[in-house]
Amino acid sequence: MNSSDTITAIATSHGIGSIAIVRISGKKSLDIAKKISKKISFVPRVATLSSLYNDKDELIDKALVIYFKSPNSFTGEDIVEFQCHGGIVVANRVLDTVVKYGARLANPGEFSKRAFLNKKLDLTEAEAIAKLIEARSEDAAKILAKQLKGELKEYIEDIRESLIRILAFIEVNIDYAEEDLPKDLEESMKNQLIDIKNRLKNMLNSSIRRAGLIEGFKISIIGKPNSGKSSLLNRLLSYERAIVSDIAGTTRDTIEESVKIGTHLVRIVDTAGIREAKDEIEKIGIKRSIKAIEDSDIVIAMFDGSREFDKEDEKILELINRYREKKDFIVVLNKIDLGIKADIKKIKNLNPIKLSVKKDISILIDRLQNLLDSYATEDEILLISKRQINSVENALKNIKEAFTPLQMGELEIFAFHINEAIREIASITRPMQSSELLDKMFGEFCLGK
Repeated sequence: MNSSDTITAIATSHGIGSIAIVRISGKKSLDIAKKISKKISFVPRVATLSSLYNDKDELIDKALVIYFKSPNSFTGEDIVEFQCHGGIVVANRVLDTVVKYGARLANPGEFSKRAFLNKKLDLTEAEAIAKLIEARSEDAAKILAKQLKGELKEYIEDIRESLIRILAFIEVNIDYAEEDLPKDLEESMKNQLIDIKNRLKNMLNSSIRRAGLIEGFKISIIGKPNSGKSSLLNRLLSYERAIVSDIAGTTRDTIEESVKIGTHLVRIVDTAGIREAKDEIEKIGIKRSIKAIEDSDIVIAMFDGSREFDKEDEKILELINRYREKKDFIVVLNKIDLGIKADIKKIKNLNPIKLSVKKDISILIDRLQNLLDSYATEDEILLISKRQINSVENALKNIKEAFTPLQMGELEIFAFHINEAIREIASITRPMQSSELLDKMFGEFCLGK
């Protein structure tokens, strides 16, 4: 597709509503707006009420038309928005007419892509827009709003600048050894790299721990058969989603549903009962249960308080101990209305919640909400996508590998790893230009004067 094409799309979600917005971006935007509205001119950034007509001169709708003159627009190009009455029929009629007058349908994300190419957005801001549309909690929306404000961009640019400065020092030492350079260069480089490594590592670890804020938290419910897992899922959803039966092994696969807890939209996974499986299908279900634990942010471990602990309960305790350092667990002792026969001492150090799922789960919901809220932070800078996380991981790998050649005096190899680290970090916002390195070399060190 040609980047000089004029593109168009419906900018609001499909369905019935008060307003639907059809957007055009490109050189032909204003001409198309004039044709469809039969108006001679539009004042930039002023909403104009206008009748809209198709190519057969038939009235489509009365709508607000807003013209954004380049470069003062989202994409940096001429943009026109038609704010017509809601409903897919009216919006599609406007869209069809715009296409007939010379625009083409935009590809997914093409408006944001043009904004990036025209330097109206960097990649962090573009990704924040995409994530903000799908935000699953108020905390996620706050974090993404900070991204749109440019906080991650500034943080990454500062690290990027520091790495370019280090590279410039080394390139000067390699190519201009006769020039005066700062003393204790190796120690200075080492200390700067340690600081950068720690900053990146802290941001990476925090981002991984809080990934659920952006992607949506996942909560799995585990336990032996008939411990009350499916009953808990049904209570959380307020309807009978899972089959509840006294027959062990009724739930033979994982069941996933979304539910709102506080300000968080989370995925709840009801797993197959964990026990010694009797058939192949049940074995597969149990394997998926263990996989659900690995993929979850929070695990609710259910125990039947009305029965004595057995080997199946021991298996649950084993899983808790195996994943306890990586996952947050909430231990629930269920069916306490039937009398407690379980050996509570075995789970006492896990701060269990005692309840009857069939009567009241408010104490569990409160614990979940407090835990989910604890993940939120307004102070830390977070990475919001796997792409960003992978870039930081690769940058860290190269920074760690740079220490040895620095100590050995192998500056070319050291420079290679720093270059790779810069390339990875720069990919989060914008690629490094070779002129930036030259500016550092000849600007800060006054070489070639």
